[in-house]
Amino acid sequence: MTQYAEVRQVLFPWAPVVLGCGMLAYFLPAGEPSLAVLRLVWSCAAFGLLWGLFAPWSLRPLGWALALAAGGYGLAAWRTADVAASVLPFRYYGPIEGRIVEIDSSYAGAMRLTLADVRLEDVAPDRRPAQVRVSLHGPLPEVPLRPGQVVMTTGHLSPPNAPVEPGGFDFRRHAWFEGLGAVGYTRVPVVLWAEPAQLSFAERVYETRLKLSKAIRDRIAGQPGAFASAIITGDRAAIDRAHVEDLRGSNLAHLLAISGLHMGLLTGTVFLGLRSLMALWPWLALRVPVKKVAAVCALGAAVVYLFISGMSVATERAFIMVAMILVGVCFDRRALSLRSVAWAALLVLALRPEAVLGPGFQMSFAATTALVITYAHLRDVRWWRGIPKWAKGTASLLLSSAVAGAATAPIAAAHFNIVGHYGLIANLASVPVMGTLVMPGALVALAGVPLGLEGVGLFAMEVGIRWILWVAGTVAGLEGAVGHVVRPMPVVLPLIVLGALVVGLLPWRARWAGLAPVVLALGLWTQSDRPELLISDTGGLLGVMTEQGRALSKGRGDGFAARNWLENDGDGVTQDVAAARAGIEAGKGTVSVALGPYRVIQLRGKTGAAQFPEACATADLVVANTRLPRSTGACESIDAWDLRRTGALAVSVTEDGLQVVRAKSAEEQRMWTGAARATTPGRLARAPGAEPTR
Repeated sequence: MTQYAEVRQVLFPWAPVVLGCGMLAYFLPAGEPSLAVLRLVWSCAAFGLLWGLFAPWSLRPLGWALALAAGGYGLAAWRTADVAASVLPFRYYGPIEGRIVEIDSSYAGAMRLTLADVRLEDVAPDRRPAQVRVSLHGPLPEVPLRPGQVVMTTGHLSPPNAPVEPGGFDFRRHAWFEGLGAVGYTRVPVVLWAEPAQLSFAERVYETRLKLSKAIRDRIAGQPGAFASAIITGDRAAIDRAHVEDLRGSNLAHLLAISGLHMGLLTGTVFLGLRSLMALWPWLALRVPVKKVAAVCALGAAVVYLFISGMSVATERAFIMVAMILVGVCFDRRALSLRSVAWAALLVLALRPEAVLGPGFQMSFAATTALVITYAHLRDVRWWRGIPKWAKGTASLLLSSAVAGAATAPIAAAHFNIVGHYGLIANLASVPVMGTLVMPGALVALAGVPLGLEGVGLFAMEVGIRWILWVAGTVAGLEGAVGHVVRPMPVVLPLIVLGALVVGLLPWRARWAGLAPVVLALGLWTQSDRPELLISDTGGLLGVMTEQGRALSKGRGDGFAARNWLENDGDGVTQDVAAARAGIEAGKGTVSVALGPYRVIQLRGKTGAAQFPEACATADLVVANTRLPRSTGACESIDAWDLRRTGALAVSVTEDGLQVVRAKSAEEQRMWTGAARATTPGRLARAPGAEPTR
């Protein structure tokens, strides 16, 4: 191998890292780039490409790095503009008409419809959202709903919500790339207005998925049927929240989301099964490239599974990875290598640049990269090669679970604020069953449908799934099974990932330098600070940090914000428990909290608003979930009208007074939002250009 080839082998796995950094450089800043900046970026990408192709060998990596970083920035900007669609600019109540394109369920278990070709009363066509998502909290229609139907209802719609706290998960950005222009709910029945004249290919596939999902649940009763439907068709609407929490608490939630494990098990079963069958016929085995034929058939099975599973982002990512492996087999390449992982990551990021921000992409490629590096290293380790064949399978399973768990644990903890302490035990007890019973059973069931022989496969699936659900419930129920961690600073996760990549990808002598950023990140994580006071975007919920944890102003209502606040605090209690904590003084229509020498009073409804003069005389800051009269200047006030502009608020005590940070200020001029930042210390910091508080 030439010296340049060796350098290329070492550097190529860094290509998706550099591409992803370019994409992050687009997504993270506060403003949208100007046309001049985009022209400069694409010019840099072209210059870097030419440099990488024609510069001296020793300088070519710098050119490719420039091309990838600038190209990543440009691709992210192009993708953001390409998915642009109208977003509802105001709150709306009235008639809603649209064509059903998706049916699923909300976190609370309500049926949810995604509608396209939306019509709203007295809303001009150019202001109508391209798609809306409506949760049905009223009576369900007697006629079964299916894709392509045009339905009508009366309900509430609003633009996608800003983060529940400054710096939190931004649903507006997520909805932008999902094509959602509004979300809402209805409490009245949905009326079927028209049957579809002709279904598109996508709608036919979706209808087939719904029929298949119902057929599976009819054959496998209860939660095992819901689980089976989820891993075959991607329909998770029937799974109880309690079982989902058990799967999360036992680190088995990855078995529910169709990802690399499912795609790999299914295609692996097809590949090994067909290859073994063809090898049993010597005449065929001597004349046909059995391995390549099996790989092509497995790729076909992967395509079918991709469609019937719903083509989610995670499934698309898994399909790309599997396709890269199987195509490599067809060209006599090593089935799985760092090079193939890098190519798969490059392709995923090129198609969906926004994936770089999501835990699914990060965890998937972290686990895959860690496994490839580990087993590549073990090929040269004498004691590993000396393990007897009868024990190698068990040892591989134990090692794979440990390596994948260690690689994904920091990412999962940073995004979801929980750590499953006994996840290794649960995975060792469940993953083999998933691979030997559940997924092969799913394959047999799907293959047997035309012949009416799906019962055998479904029975195998049911047996395996019952075991998995039992393991999940048992492990999650153990004392100390689930740990809660505080949300880290934004810099923590990038430092951990950088350090892990250095350890895994650089040559032996240099790799241990990667431990430094990991240690630094873990130290910073322990120092993560949380806001002293959080105020919801409705003004109806306050959460003040106390010695016991965050105390909430009420035990019901604003549940989504309350749950997220507590999770980000690393606090596993429920809203009602947090509401019972000391630190909040409740009166008739009022709630009072102390922040050091300052006092904040919340006014609720008309009863509270009527007490505004008295509250203003004793408080430094008054917050209300309704309209307030103009302040006399004795105090600062924020009412429901202000909160529509600012979103949720975080309040901290500084030397200069109360500092208020707005949730809608994180990305001032992005395509998915138009908020402004307010972080200037002061008695009450305001965003530039904002109206004075009353």
